[in-house]
Amino acid sequence: MSQEFDLVVLGGGPGGYVAAIRAAQLGMKVAIVEKEKLGGTCLNRGCIPSKALLRSAEVYATMKESDKYGIVADNIGVQFDKVQARKASIIESQLKGLNYLMSKGKIQVFSGLGRVMGPSIFSPQAGAVRIEKADGDQEIIVPKFLLLATGSRPRTLPGLAIDGEYVLTSDEALEMAELPKSMLIVGGGVIGIEWASLLSDFGVEVTVIEAAERILPLEDEEISKEMQRLLKKRKVKLVTGAKLLTDSVTKEAGQITVSAELAGGTQSFTADKLLVSVGRAANVENIGLEATEIKVERGVIVVNEHYQTAESHIYAIGDCIGGLQLAHVASHEGIAAVEHIAGLTTHQLDATKVPKCTYSRPEVASVGLTEQEAKDKGYQVKAGKFSFKAIGKALVYGETDGFVKVVVDEKTNDLLGVHMIGPHVTELIAEANLARVLDATPWEIAQTIHPHPTLSEAIAEAALAVDGKSIHA
Repeated sequence: MSQEFDLVVLGGGPGGYVAAIRAAQLGMKVAIVEKEKLGGTCLNRGCIPSKALLRSAEVYATMKESDKYGIVADNIGVQFDKVQARKASIIESQLKGLNYLMSKGKIQVFSGLGRVMGPSIFSPQAGAVRIEKADGDQEIIVPKFLLLATGSRPRTLPGLAIDGEYVLTSDEALEMAELPKSMLIVGGGVIGIEWASLLSDFGVEVTVIEAAERILPLEDEEISKEMQRLLKKRKVKLVTGAKLLTDSVTKEAGQITVSAELAGGTQSFTADKLLVSVGRAANVENIGLEATEIKVERGVIVVNEHYQTAESHIYAIGDCIGGLQLAHVASHEGIAAVEHIAGLTTHQLDATKVPKCTYSRPEVASVGLTEQEAKDKGYQVKAGKFSFKAIGKALVYGETDGFVKVVVDEKTNDLLGVHMIGPHVTELIAEANLARVLDATPWEIAQTIHPHPTLSEAIAEAALAVDGKSIHA
């Protein structure tokens, strides 16, 4: 006999498990179906493991310059097996926490591949879930509501087959047993730049090949230029405006060679390994959507403002619906979907109030419109900028590269966007986002007393700089 639930969540990532917890808080009987491990890509093959490696790389880079802090350290080296072991222990700790939360919320977790069923003897409407278990057994569960949170996977390129030896995605790179001497990274977006940063800090020779005219093309242009300058200073080779010729790939003598078409002609690049970092593809195949009325367009599930699919009792959130493919967005969408199911008032996600972070060295964080986007939308723009070189806490840290930039509507003084590059800016961006949510003006940000010495003073100074009133510049 099939089990019945108020809500079944297909996918146990940060969108799915957060939605399940919220549903349990609202008194629903909830189940999660997960084919691998709770936490999804974010915990097991994305956010957490990559940041663990980035932290180890940052510590190593700092130790190599420890004499600047008056600390003498000899024979500094990398034991990459211990780096990987630390990463694994962090994942395991987080997984234990998730399992506790499932138990606390009385959320039943089914392990196996879940497929959505059409109308059947189990339910007159589509939405029952067939669970195919690792041992070959099957089980059917029937929800009143179904939430699809199937996530995404690394996108690949034709002609660059992922073999795990020469050609990797971030999934395979996270499991490397040892560091290569050199790495080609195809794609200069967030993931590509994070990998370029951590690998270069570990002493790997890195070349980034990006099709756009600049790295981090979705960030403010001044941020991109500063990151480019700082990576080049660290001997990372950046090749932009490059069209990769994937029919030219050769693998021999333990190295891979690819060619790219540039403005000045064709150029070849050789390294020990190649990392494909060109975005992520939604997981919408092989989950039974063809048995429903759910629509898929441009590779993602179509939903309305409440995350309902064409089957109104079936919702979808996170990477599988496209948009901003970020863990915190998936979590926010999951809560909104569940609260709509429960009949609560919800609000549509405003993409301009979603913080975006790149956890490289230095870090990048932003929220709202870039200066160019604001101009393209017809705003008359004024901007303020303040360097971390004038911030005492940044000098104490020994990390003074970068700046905070505030973009404002000249007519209304509304805050349009905040963009940062520098030390710990992925923590600082929360203040800027709160200012956006509360419709704060630069004057209000500046009038907020910021403790001294802190890095957050750069936000207040940049807000003052909008009208030329910065104190320490």
